[in-house]
Amino acid sequence: MYKILFALLRLLSRMPLGVHYFLSDYLLFPLVYYLVRYRRKLVRIQLADSFPEKEKKELRNIERRFYHFFCDYFVETLKMETMSNEEMKRRVEFVGINEMQETLLRQGKNFCFAYLGHYGNWEWMASFPLWLHEPWQGAQIYHPLHNPEVDRHFLKEREKFGGRCIPMKQTLRQILTAKQEGRHEVIGFIADQAPKVQSLHHWIDFLNHKTAVFVGNERIARQVDAAPYYIRVTRPRRGYYRAEVLPMNISPEAGEEYAITNEYARLLEEQIREQPELWLWSHDRWKRNYQKWLQRQGIES
Repeated sequence: MYKILFALLRLLSRMPLGVHYFLSDYLLFPLVYYLVRYRRKLVRIQLADSFPEKEKKELRNIERRFYHFFCDYFVETLKMETMSNEEMKRRVEFVGINEMQETLLRQGKNFCFAYLGHYGNWEWMASFPLWLHEPWQGAQIYHPLHNPEVDRHFLKEREKFGGRCIPMKQTLRQILTAKQEGRHEVIGFIADQAPKVQSLHHWIDFLNHKTAVFVGNERIARQVDAAPYYIRVTRPRRGYYRAEVLPMNISPEAGEEYAITNEYARLLEEQIREQPELWLWSHDRWKRNYQKWLQRQGIES
């Protein structure tokens, strides 16, 4: 069944991207927004809580733009199935990536941790190894899917542009192995998910919420002396992305605890406020409650 499904999706992916956008506008959007009403209640609540200063009409406009983009994300990811390296490089521009590689070599760094969020088409951002040159290699952290057939399919798609995927639970082990082997790697972290309950260690103010954040990647960065960079993604027009590679100018071995995590969150929030519809509002980002966490810790709020 899965082989038939994936064969059908591959056939559909061969259509021009303009046809995909037509389907996004006139088939997917009405289906997802009006009929299925996919997580509309959650999206509406999170938008209102994140932007209390905005009027209801403006929030509804952001909501609709988000669902339009969400449908575009789906067809863009489908199109990725049959996109060549040349087409991907034409549609995604990484700005500053050559300067980053040269700077890291001058600094004697073996690792760069590139932080980004579920903003824009993060699947297309997996193409960044196409812009790397020797001795640099690309890798990305990913969360394996529950269905093994679907997981194998998406793993193949995410690695087709030359980067290896590191399962989240193997992050530290694989990075330490790469360090022992003397590899030079740029490793992508999509770090804006909600941590599991046992991983709640640090809370920040983010989009008008008290927000739990992952800190494991920062601890690993300090352990292997990785240079932190932020990938600022914009969408100049439909079907094209610009990824600006920005040094975070924070040494993993110096400064306050969680400095990298805090700076990443600041940069991501700044970007979301500029163009909020490109962030994944359908993800239940604030399912971890700060007050309940304090109570479990025996701390009075």
